[in-house]
Amino acid sequence: MASIIVTIAGSVASISSTHAAHRNLYSSRSSRGGGRRRLAVVRAEAGAEPINPAIRKSEDKVVDSVLLSDLAKPLTAYCRCWRSATFPLCDGSHVKHNKATGDNVGPLLLKKQ
Repeated sequence: MASIIVTIAGSVASISSTHAAHRNLYSSRSSRGGGRRRLAVVRAEAGAEPINPAIRKSEDKVVDSVLLSDLAKPLTAYCRCWRSATFPLCDGSHVKHNKATGDNVGPLLLKKQ
């Protein structure tokens, strides 16, 4: 596994996976005290495994945009774990990914108004 360095408000901690760094980033943002916002900086060291295992790797950057008015359903789930066979839509692959890695990633939910 790749080594990740996480800096939170000047403190440095080393953890062993990209997914753990992702989890720490979100938990550090949610653990605010006294109205102060905590900032987490995540830097992967050389040899780190990619977050995106196989989706549209021939593109320089994977970018999707959706007009909310174009959504067919009142609620549409978009993938954030990069494991969905229906990417960019979520197919629930994050559940297996979370069990395997201890991560807590879930979909982005877009609601049509």
